Amino acid sequence: MPALLAELPALPLHEAGKYVAGAYVVLFALVLVYVAIMAIRQSRLERDLGELLQREQEASEQQGDGSRGGSSQAGSGAAGGAQTDPSQRESTLV
Repeated sequence: MPALLAELPALPLHEAGKYVAGAYVVLFALVLVYVAIMAIRQSRLERDLGELLQREQEASEQQGDGSRGGSSQAGSGAAGGAQTDPSQRESTLV
C-alpha cells in the first residue's frame, strides 16, 4: 500500500493545474504590488532630494551674499550667518 501511495500524485493533474495557475497569478500580483510600491518610494525620494538640493543651493547663495555684503546683513555679519546656516541645514534633514 505505501508503494502505491508514493506513485500516485497528490491531486489529479487536471485539478492541480488550476491551483498552480492560481499560485502563479497570486505571485505575479504580489511582485507587481511590490514594484509599484518601490516606484512610488523612489519618486518620493527623488522629489525630497530635489527639494533638499534646492534648499542647499539657496542657503549657499544666501551665505555667499552675506559674505559679500559685509556686516550690514543679519546684524553680526558673515560670522553670524555662518552660525545659523548649519542649523538650518540640519533642520531640513530631519
